[in-house]
Amino acid sequence: MRAAGGPLVVSVNGARGAADGPAVPMSPQDLVESAVRAVAAGADEVLVHPRTPCGRESLSPRVVGPVLEALRGAGAGVPLAVPASISAEPDPAERLARVGAWTVLPDRAVVRFAEPGAARLAEALLERGVAVDAVAPLGGPAGPEPLERLRAWLVRSPGGGRGGVRVVAEIVAVPVGGPAPGPALPAGLGGLPPGALLLFGRDGASWPVLRLAAGCGTAARTGVGDVLHLPDGRSAGSNAELVAAARELLPRSGAVRAGSR
Repeated sequence: MRAAGGPLVVSVNGARGAADGPAVPMSPQDLVESAVRAVAAGADEVLVHPRTPCGRESLSPRVVGPVLEALRGAGAGVPLAVPASISAEPDPAERLARVGAWTVLPDRAVVRFAEPGAARLAEALLERGVAVDAVAPLGGPAGPEPLERLRAWLVRSPGGGRGGVRVVAEIVAVPVGGPAPGPALPAGLGGLPPGALLLFGRDGASWPVLRLAAGCGTAARTGVGDVLHLPDGRSAGSNAELVAAARELLPRSGAVRAGSR
């Protein structure tokens, strides 16, 4: 019997730009429309990278707030997440200041434990009532240190022990074109309940990792922010097309879909 499924997150733009093809939504209107269509296709949550008019990622409340309000105003109706990462603001202290200045809050924020200041940033978000997706890469050049830092925070920190924290494993070392992984969680994730995990990969790793998430019953992620091709190798035309393909592989979550703020 297949494991009960976790939520499916759509990464609607990520670090992609116009050079990555027509499937990447660029204008604010296209971004909102793409997200809404992805939700209609079966996405349970939306991850969006807010950008300035010149295309730079930003944590400014003047950039984050309007994006969230536009998505909610369009009736996205699912939890919304934004990344709080070095790509938007390199300085750890400034990231904290930006998050503290948000006037419109996302439902979740992505914090990468391979980046400096991650634990303090995660605490600040939890204190503001924002759930945290705590990311650690597995199998990449960073080695096991990010996951070890994340585990230490989960054990020692009052914030790490509270609800609202989901461990996100970005699985890097998946052979492209290799056999689908079995249902066992990757080494390093032992002891973490599947319900508190999200697994994802990028590009060639994306679909093998999604199949792994399906077998393990964890949350999963797709969208043009992660992958630009469908399981059969064809180019994806939209986020909705990627979500629909993912839904063919994933069991449905037993959880009731929650609306965003």
